[in-house]
Amino acid sequence: MRILVIGNGGREHALVWKCKQSPKVKEIFCAPGNGGIEELATCVNINPTDQDELLQFAKQMEIDLTIVGPEAPLVEGIVDLFESHELPIFGPRKQAAMIEGSKHFAKKLMKKYGIPTADYQTFTDAKEAKAYVQQKGAPIVIKADGLAAGKGVVVAQTVEEAEEAIDKAMEERVFGEAGAKVVIEEFLEGQEISLMAFVDQHTLKPMVVSQDHKPVFDRDQGPNTGGMGAYSPVPQIPSEVVQQAIDQILLPITKAFREENILYRGVLYAGLMVTSEGPKVVEFNARFGDPETQVVLPRLKSDLVDILLAVVRDQLEEQTIEWSDEAAVCVVMSANGYPYTYQTGDVITGIPEPSEKQIVFHAGTKKFEEQLRTNGGRVLGVTALGQNLLEARDRAYHVVKQISFSGSHYRTDIAAKALRLPTESKRSTD
Repeated sequence: MRILVIGNGGREHALVWKCKQSPKVKEIFCAPGNGGIEELATCVNINPTDQDELLQFAKQMEIDLTIVGPEAPLVEGIVDLFESHELPIFGPRKQAAMIEGSKHFAKKLMKKYGIPTADYQTFTDAKEAKAYVQQKGAPIVIKADGLAAGKGVVVAQTVEEAEEAIDKAMEERVFGEAGAKVVIEEFLEGQEISLMAFVDQHTLKPMVVSQDHKPVFDRDQGPNTGGMGAYSPVPQIPSEVVQQAIDQILLPITKAFREENILYRGVLYAGLMVTSEGPKVVEFNARFGDPETQVVLPRLKSDLVDILLAVVRDQLEEQTIEWSDEAAVCVVMSANGYPYTYQTGDVITGIPEPSEKQIVFHAGTKKFEEQLRTNGGRVLGVTALGQNLLEARDRAYHVVKQISFSGSHYRTDIAAKALRLPTESKRSTD
């Protein structure tokens, strides 16, 4: 069969890599792909949000399954379009993708169905938002309502920081129209975990749990990013807590979709805070997480293509999904200055050949005149497997130290919380 993967990041590289392992797959295309994906698939220069061109390509190439990586095409309704032309596509429809496309929508749904999450208020007026912050005090969380590539959340430690975040989102529009409305939430204390699940019209099957590292610097300092690394499993979170999250959050939200006559097929991602009162929802996403996918899929023993097809056909219940007991660690190497202004076009050297225990997933890379160069904020996701987290972590950082590009930066404390390791304060490496 022929597969089309939409997107150009590390998540999409991981999806292509895993699909390539299926004996059912004859050919893979990726739109637009990147410098690493082109080693495994045919990259086609189509923007992920150009729905009409993607549709025509899928028809022309007789694509048997399209897999949507990023959130923007989902929120814009690419699944609805492909389904209207009877083209198999993996991902939720536009109405269902609003669970990520609007934080206000997600919060209303959670409140209506009693799903544990932080208290909140939504504002379209900056003055009213600031008055609310002054009333509540800090720490407090400011979120742009719409899509902001994982960067629209500010955990403000002071009222002044919160007001500045409101101004940037609502007045300066640094996130565009996504910041026209803001959701202001109470600050939750605890450890965050990422819990993804395959979902079809009738069935939910959870994946193994992982933990992301959002802030750009060690010890969770600095602004939020799309993710600076991840690891799986998360041994400091008891399995009973994960089961509680499945029972009190994932299953109820899928039931809520059915009650609201919203058809949800695809991946449902729950970003959770494990508080003293139990797990609470920080955010829902309507697709595979990034970089969580880079540690979850390497632990998947079952054929990913079989699972995705089962979801599309509402046959997920028939699938037995097996996971490896191995641990996985992904360290993201980013361009200097990310998540703000950063340069591109720097030559990347030192990437080793992939092996059974390690693979470098490309995120922001591009081949230019036979040289691999940086082409984004998050450049590479260095992933390694091991019998335990310490072994996987050591392997990942061993590979990281072999790779070089100008101004490269990475966190040195990925998985340190699980291993209770001391952290350094190293911000970058040349």
